[in-house]
Amino acid sequence: MRKILVVIDMQNDFIDGALGTKEAEAIVKNVKNKILTYNPRDIIATRDTHETDYLRTQEGKYLPVEHCIRGTDGWQIRPEIAELLQEAVIYDKPTFGSTSLAEDLKKLSEREQIEIELIGLCTDICVVSNALLLKAAMPEVRISVDPACCAGVTPESHEAALKTMQSCQIQMV
Repeated sequence: MRKILVVIDMQNDFIDGALGTKEAEAIVKNVKNKILTYNPRDIIATRDTHETDYLRTQEGKYLPVEHCIRGTDGWQIRPEIAELLQEAVIYDKPTFGSTSLAEDLKKLSEREQIEIELIGLCTDICVVSNALLLKAAMPEVRISVDPACCAGVTPESHEAALKTMQSCQIQMV
């Protein structure tokens, strides 16, 4: 059984930048330690990616805080995480969930048995979105999330997202 790790949006803007939180800063060490337990060829990452017109998008109208603008420092993956992702495939995603990631992992699951673990930011937006996309695409694949390697916009929304994922048969590790 091949175990795939998906590192969601460990970007500067979500850690200590425009939308950073102390909870996000607190998981960086846990995320680094988790990455080190996986074969580098089995690690995938995502990067929230917006363009300079972000404030004119639907998301920008609901969350009017410029963040993760392509090419900016805030868009970059946190350096100590990025150095561990040198072999990882990185998906730049313009929205919360990546349909390309789900499609590619589904194709992989058709060729070999896999399990998928997700970690990263933000539990209540991008982690839950990707977890649910993956579960919908591959209902028989074990999908898990490590709560100690995730942080939400608030501690309360983090917990709510974990409960939502559990109710959709996403395992907590």
